[in-house]
Amino acid sequence: MQGMLEKNRKGFTLIEILIVVVIVAILAAISVPIYLEYVKGARAADAQSQIGAIYNAAKMYYQDNDLWPNSIDELEELGYLTVDEAVKRQWSFSISEEEITAISTAEMAGGAGKEVRYDIQQGKFFGYGLPNEGSTE
Repeated sequence: MQGMLEKNRKGFTLIEILIVVVIVAILAAISVPIYLEYVKGARAADAQSQIGAIYNAAKMYYQDNDLWPNSIDELEELGYLTVDEAVKRQWSFSISEEEITAISTAEMAGGAGKEVRYDIQQGKFFGYGLPNEGSTE
């Protein structure tokens, strides 16, 4: 009689279900931080792209005027640069001879105050959404 009951048994045991839940939790714990870093990098890509355009416009300005531009607005007013309105709403840009900086506004999905810097001397990006972001996030 006991053999018959075992043959008709259907479903999962509590231990089997717990093992599956633990495996799913481990996979989530590994994948969520990776995904969040990817999202930050994608958000910072707009700023990096625009910083590249600003740097190229500043170099053209320097070739024409023998001095470095004082502001992004100056580059736009003189026709060296066009900044997309969507990017302007999400990032605020500044320029100096050492670096070009983008700081996120409240309209950026990642929040306000995130900083992406391009160090002109080193030719490298630093800050939000980058592997070397350090304390400038």
